[in-house]
Amino acid sequence: MIRVLIVDDAAFMRMMIKDILVKNGFEVVGEANNGIKAVEMYKVEKPDVVTMDITMPEMDGIQAVKIIKELDPDAKIIMCSAMGQQTMVMDAIKAGARDFVVKPFQTDRVLESIKKIIG
Repeated sequence: MIRVLIVDDAAFMRMMIKDILVKNGFEVVGEANNGIKAVEMYKVEKPDVVTMDITMPEMDGIQAVKIIKELDPDAKIIMCSAMGQQTMVMDAIKAGARDFVVKPFQTDRVLESIKKIIG
């Protein structure tokens, strides 16, 4: 079973993506509401995939991606962004994210992204 860590400062967004994942046979191993918690949880849970919001308090998603990639160069991270954050998405890809999905989440797009990066 593919293990996923969900990172988003909005509880509603975490709930939405968790619902999509659980219904499609993925295991959600944790949820974090900022980049600092995301890095801590990554170290503990070692998930197969991370869904990472870009804009969050304390530490944003791009900083968190950089740190996680230093810890684990093979980390598979999908950025989640609202419309109009294209520059940030490019920064995230440069930082090491493998793909991105746009909010609001579309089930097919989320699943396609995970399948693509898991291979």
